[in-house]
Amino acid sequence: MLSSAWAYPALEVVHLVGVALVLGNLVLLELRIFGLGAALPLPALGRLSLSLVGTGFGLALLSGLAMFATQPAELLANRAFTIKMLLLVLAAGNAAWFHGRGSLARPDGLARVQMLCSSVIWVAVITCGRWIAYV
Repeated sequence: MLSSAWAYPALEVVHLVGVALVLGNLVLLELRIFGLGAALPLPALGRLSLSLVGTGFGLALLSGLAMFATQPAELLANRAFTIKMLLLVLAAGNAAWFHGRGSLARPDGLARVQMLCSSVIWVAVITCGRWIAYV
């Protein structure tokens, strides 16, 4: 893959599209949970947003694994990559907590905190992802 002039950059584009789908739809859902767009029914918006989040995460995961396979030793030694992976575990734990407590069905204060934490974690994931090339 590294010998091709376009394969790795194409994977990076797929990866970024996946992350954009994740963060964009989480922010949309977060705004609805914070009360914006109250005319939009939360259950329907949640189903649509979360299906797109799942699609985006799948794209990011598959393209990320393919990029990781090109230089695993270098990435494992990279502090930004390690922090990014830890943040992804944190994001998964936050999502499990959010869905485990049924926060989508009850957009209370804790649901708002969980959604805000999710967005902050994903912005940190993106930040670490960009730093990988510079650390």
